[in-house]
Amino acid sequence: MKRLALVTLVVDDYDEAVRFYTEALGFRLVEDAPRGDGSRWVVVEPGVGASGTGLLLARAKGEEQSARVGDQTGGRVGFFLHTDDFAGDHARMLAAGVTFLEEPRHEPYGTVAVFQDLYGNRWDLLQPAGD
Repeated sequence: MKRLALVTLVVDDYDEAVRFYTEALGFRLVEDAPRGDGSRWVVVEPGVGASGTGLLLARAKGEEQSARVGDQTGGRVGFFLHTDDFAGDHARMLAAGVTFLEEPRHEPYGTVAVFQDLYGNRWDLLQPAGD
């Protein structure tokens, strides 16, 4: 096996999720294809030149899945977005309306701040030490 290709993120609405991830976080839309059951196959991943795991944005089906939107990891940070320009990305994300839950902090492993996506899922914006 070579890598983890996709992680599913359950969302309320495809279009609002695509807007958030592409406009506020700077991801790129990789694929948006209709499926026969009325759903869509929607994949976003970090910007140009990035490599790693993409997000499959999956619209919630039914009450059980809808209840998980925004709390897929029980309130813990569940997603880690690495950057090589923490200050620039942090400022750009703030200007785009992203909610940070703390001020940036410097840890032995790098510079980090927790933010939440449009549904409340917690993410780390992280510039690893040495980058």
